[in-house]
Amino acid sequence: MDAEATRIATEAVPSIPTGPDGLVFREPWEAQSFAMTLVLHEKGVFTWPEWVETLVGEIKRAQENGDPDRGDTYYSHWLAALERIISEKGVSDDLTITSHQVAWGRAVDRTPHGEPILLEPRDFQP
Repeated sequence: MDAEATRIATEAVPSIPTGPDGLVFREPWEAQSFAMTLVLHEKGVFTWPEWVETLVGEIKRAQENGDPDRGDTYYSHWLAALERIISEKGVSDDLTITSHQVAWGRAVDRTPHGEPILLEPRDFQP
């Protein structure tokens, strides 16, 4: 990830989990979601204020639905916000996002623990 873009993002979105060594990601998908968000912002898909509004909305929605807000679900909200904003901005649509979620689920189910998860055309079949 670009260090300058990361610095700008952490200033624009102060709730991003950080530690003494910088950003904190518990799982690779969290870092990937963060990186995708940076790229989409750099490409002009959305502004940081739009991102913050979308992320805050997802966090509030989760809390209203019982999320205990312990911090361990932060990137789940981040990913939900990313899905929402790319749908709202016309980058993708809900059907395509859902199709990819289902495909990833199928790939995860057939992949042995510790092995890389690879999407295959069959994962997208109904």
